[in-house]
Amino acid sequence: MSVTRNTRSVPAYVFGQGAFAELGSLVDARRPGAALFYVDSFFQNTPLLQELPARSGDAVVLVDASREPTVEDVDALAEAARAARSGGMSLCSLVGVGGGSVLDITKAVANLLTNPGKAEEYQGWDLVKNPAVHKIGVPTLSGTGAECSRTCVLTNMRRRLKLGMNSDFTLFDQLLLDPSLTRTAPRAQFLFTGMDTFMHCFESSRGAYRNTIVDVLAASAAALCREIFLGPGDMMDDDKREKMMVASYLGGMAAGNVGLVHPFSAGLSIVLHIPHGRANCHALSVLGEFYPEESALLSEILARQKVRLPKGICADLTEDQYEALYQGTIIHEKPLANALGEDFRAILTRPKVMELFRKM
Repeated sequence: MSVTRNTRSVPAYVFGQGAFAELGSLVDARRPGAALFYVDSFFQNTPLLQELPARSGDAVVLVDASREPTVEDVDALAEAARAARSGGMSLCSLVGVGGGSVLDITKAVANLLTNPGKAEEYQGWDLVKNPAVHKIGVPTLSGTGAECSRTCVLTNMRRRLKLGMNSDFTLFDQLLLDPSLTRTAPRAQFLFTGMDTFMHCFESSRGAYRNTIVDVLAASAAALCREIFLGPGDMMDDDKREKMMVASYLGGMAAGNVGLVHPFSAGLSIVLHIPHGRANCHALSVLGEFYPEESALLSEILARQKVRLPKGICADLTEDQYEALYQGTIIHEKPLANALGEDFRAILTRPKVMELFRKM
């Protein structure tokens, strides 16, 4: 097993049903200064928006999370935040309230407010040089692990790349984990996003870069996923949603080195703009020769929870689109080498990769 790097974790969290009520005290502990809230636009006409502890002088920005966040999205939000600061706003904290996309946007903007340049300049490993603005993460969907990971994943269409700002500075300073906030999640989205946790776990524990800490975290989170999706009761019962939030947190900490699923998923997100969680499921559905047990388990979970995964998503693509899918997948060398070794290109030839996409 590999030696783990010098690893940091989120330093503080509040967890439990109803914990959202403590957000005001967490923000106030950072004042004086204004808070900047990034909130998923899904909550625009819901009580949650009214319950935000925003004071006069704070700013609330609704974020469209219906698509994957791009480097241009982050650049625009960071520029608006810089303009507010130059106009006299002193920021005490950024607060992200939403699913993985909103949390990633919050982390990325926090990085750009203390580091010069544009978002794409920091896509990679340890390129962020200065500590970010203080930030608080409040997930309203469980599974991506964005709340506890050291990356924020952004789509870069110019480079045909989906890659994060991987840095210790990207970690949230504070989390508020309230399972009651996931109650309104659409059923299919809850499953697809929750399965992201399961995929983090088996990809990391199967790879060459694994270590004992990752193995233990992954095993714990994977066991919770099996209980949530295949155990008695509905997957969205209160106790199951609470366990899903715990699984997401543990799985996120185990997700430093993923495998085959995430590169194929990235290709789908780049070319077909399919949301990450569902893209992962499309990928795993055709990777049975590499992950036979997990691919079969996905089919069992979908049937048990009565959630449909669309078929034929690549049926009518052009050859140029297939080529883009190949390039958008094969560029992720680190996870592919983690899964298959340094000679992964000999296995994932262009015809092989395109064949797998055609099966979707």
